[in-house]
Amino acid sequence: MPLIEISDVGKNFQGRHGAVPIMQHISFSVAPNDFVAIVGPSGCGKSTLLRLLQGLEHPSGGAILFRGKPVMDVQLDMAMVFQSFALYPWLNVKENVALGLEARGCSKEKIQAQVDKYIEVTGMVGFEEAYPRELSGGMRQRVGLARALAVEPSVLLMDEPFSSLDPLTAESLRDEVLQLWADPTLPPDAVILVTHNIEEAVEMADRILVLSRRPSQVLAGVPVKLPRPRDRKSDAFYQLTDYVYSMITEGSPPNHGNGKGSAEPPAPPAQESLPEAAPSP
Repeated sequence: MPLIEISDVGKNFQGRHGAVPIMQHISFSVAPNDFVAIVGPSGCGKSTLLRLLQGLEHPSGGAILFRGKPVMDVQLDMAMVFQSFALYPWLNVKENVALGLEARGCSKEKIQAQVDKYIEVTGMVGFEEAYPRELSGGMRQRVGLARALAVEPSVLLMDEPFSSLDPLTAESLRDEVLQLWADPTLPPDAVILVTHNIEEAVEMADRILVLSRRPSQVLAGVPVKLPRPRDRKSDAFYQLTDYVYSMITEGSPPNHGNGKGSAEPPAPPAQESLPEAAPSP
């Protein structure tokens, strides 16, 4: 059974002149061990889709199921990492990481054990008493990640988590997230990443969900079959990045899609050797 099933979901916002459709006829599923990236033009509803999945907002139509049950309220078995870090400035690192556990009514012993574990997992040992203003952007995002992982969610939702960071810090944190994802002893069971960075999606995800312009629909689900760790300088990586980029800018699915919300990118062209030539006399 899929962890998440989205069937014909639509979402409208109320504007001054009536309902404004943001997305329509969105359908896809997320299975255990899936790492799904969602990409699309700015304003197409990618972040809204994450909020719908967690139950922070409700769809205007269609159905969202989590473990076979309709999503009606906030799903405590999901956790989100935000673009803006979303740390409370008056709480230190340890207290920020403990927030989700306290909200769930966990015992003090469990809270302490989980906080210690995920502060260590995210490399924040030694900064437990520091406040957000004393941390770099990358360290703040590590705290946000530790807070999300501390509740050991089945699904980790990531809303452009690296876009506020400088390129080197973002690259380092992406590598760390992938290392955590590769550890079978750590949560989550699935990750859904929203990003504007197509290279980031190709580097991290096993499948890329491409949305159209507003009101958004699913153009295609593109499998990423490149071996890990992925070489960002390889021809295959570049070609897949260009393929997804072209799909977004053209606003239409590829001609060779299978018509079921998935599309296989074209195979890299074969390398042809130049003909041998004799040296000039």
